[in-house]
Amino acid sequence: MATSLTTLGLELPTDPRWTDIASMQIGDVLIDHAYCEQKAASSCISLIVHYPDKALLVETLTPIVAEEWGHFQRVLKELKKRNIPLGRQRKDEYVNQLMQLVTKGDANKMFLDRLLICGLIEARSCERFKLLSENLEDESLQKFYRELMISEAGHYRTFLELAETYVPAEKVRARWKELLHAEAEIMLSLSPRGDRIH
Repeated sequence: MATSLTTLGLELPTDPRWTDIASMQIGDVLIDHAYCEQKAASSCISLIVHYPDKALLVETLTPIVAEEWGHFQRVLKELKKRNIPLGRQRKDEYVNQLMQLVTKGDANKMFLDRLLICGLIEARSCERFKLLSENLEDESLQKFYRELMISEAGHYRTFLELAETYVPAEKVRARWKELLHAEAEIMLSLSPRGDRIH
């Protein structure tokens, strides 16, 4: 499966320095990755809890919860293979800044933003996993990240499709464009931390 910046919609590619730093700090990357998968599962659960009346959303996101938790378990196995303890969760400045973009005071706009920001995070994760799958020396980790890259690409599309199920497509596209631009600005503002997925 070919995955590129174009197919993901992202405006800004990851700084090439990130890949070099990440390859030298793969233990830290795996720890951060584990928590990213945990948070992805939690985000889907939160959407289900907040919008139980949206039957398609509940039906669509329930298996993704299980899949993301399965990814968390897979990352834990990679850590165990390397005798690396999970350690404590670290602040995710990227996600924190994205969440500041959620519209307040308008339930419909908040719903759309939550779906699209989940999609954005999946798209950026997919791009980062692709870089790891292509640049790590460890062949087992290359394969691991390629498999997860494909999964994240599917999740990214799922969130956009869900948004267009509940919100007119033109509104989804307009807001998506705004959020893509804002995400690029956030990426520019952050230093390329090689010990984090984002």
